[in-house]
Amino acid sequence: MARNLARQLALWSARVFAAYSDRAEPLYFALSAERPVYQENAFLSLRRIFSNANVYSIHITTENRFLKETIHSKLQTQFSSLLQENCVLIQLVSFLPNQNRSVIPGFIVQDFQRNEETEITLKDMAKSNECLLCSYKKSEGADLWQQSIWCATEGAEVEGSTHYIIPSAKPAAHVSVLNVDSVVFHCFEDAYAALQECKECIPEAKEILHLADQSPRHMQRSNFPVIVIEGLDATGKTTLTKSLQETLKGTLLRSPPPQLSHWRDQFDSQPAVIRRAFYTLGNYITAAAIARESEKAPVIVDRYWPSTTAYAIATQVVGEKDNLPSLYSKVYQWPTDLLKPDLVVVLMVSPEERIRRLQERGQVKTQEEKELEENNLFREKPGLEVTWRNRK
Repeated sequence: MARNLARQLALWSARVFAAYSDRAEPLYFALSAERPVYQENAFLSLRRIFSNANVYSIHITTENRFLKETIHSKLQTQFSSLLQENCVLIQLVSFLPNQNRSVIPGFIVQDFQRNEETEITLKDMAKSNECLLCSYKKSEGADLWQQSIWCATEGAEVEGSTHYIIPSAKPAAHVSVLNVDSVVFHCFEDAYAALQECKECIPEAKEILHLADQSPRHMQRSNFPVIVIEGLDATGKTTLTKSLQETLKGTLLRSPPPQLSHWRDQFDSQPAVIRRAFYTLGNYITAAAIARESEKAPVIVDRYWPSTTAYAIATQVVGEKDNLPSLYSKVYQWPTDLLKPDLVVVLMVSPEERIRRLQERGQVKTQEEKELEENNLFREKPGLEVTWRNRK
């Protein structure tokens, strides 16, 4: 932990911070070792966060992706029960511009009653988790604020450096895009490593890893065609896959495969990185079945890597559709070690018709379905599921 904190502190002044309040666009700010020249219009937006309250921020610094998301959820729950009603919680991330996997999640806490117990509570929370705690104080003179870092390593309190807060321009790449690479896996080893991070906390992960170990790798399809059918629930996948199976006298496979499907509910409730690793390893296990069955007949597959990737991107990226990775981003590249199909068909129906079908079936929406309903960015850019074909 101490080494990790030392690395974070060394790069801290190079970071940009994005605070998500009730604004459509985050408020961005950065740090400066030198006292900035105050310009009222430029610093006006910072008043919304730093004026009229004692302000703190807490940052989750662990490099373990499973722990990072678990601690974030845990802290959010603790804030609601431990902090006073006069405190306001704002989502906060810090990042290195244009550097993938550099995002550190956290929170801003505004204490409008300036209660001394708030800082004590926050220090206790930082001690029990891999976190940095920052306090913000107004500098003398104009509306300038300074950030001071506090952390606890190996039982000792450490005072970090102090920086001035300055406004920062909107980055070229939206901050949510920088973490997409951590939930879209482009090889077996990356997905496998993600589940390794949580195997001591989630016993089922060991079972998934064991099945993945037993599955043949780098399989190639035979001469019979492989067709993948993609789409959200209630778009007609079941009807079409069965029809194709009968017409082509083929084999119907699904991803995740039957040996994993009974664990879906368990992994759908996990942090995004673990959820995506589960489905990605399911694709690799399915690939072995595709290779085996395509020696005997055509193969039809109900969902595969495109939907795994599309769900990951759609639930990770927030805001406007322009925030999505560009069409030429490497995030859409097909994994070099995963068997490719001959054809991918994406089924789409209107949102109204899809909801009607779900209600008619009495089907319970999955957590991801609920997230996608809240994030219409996914529906506004349906080409997301087929973009990978441009990057073969």
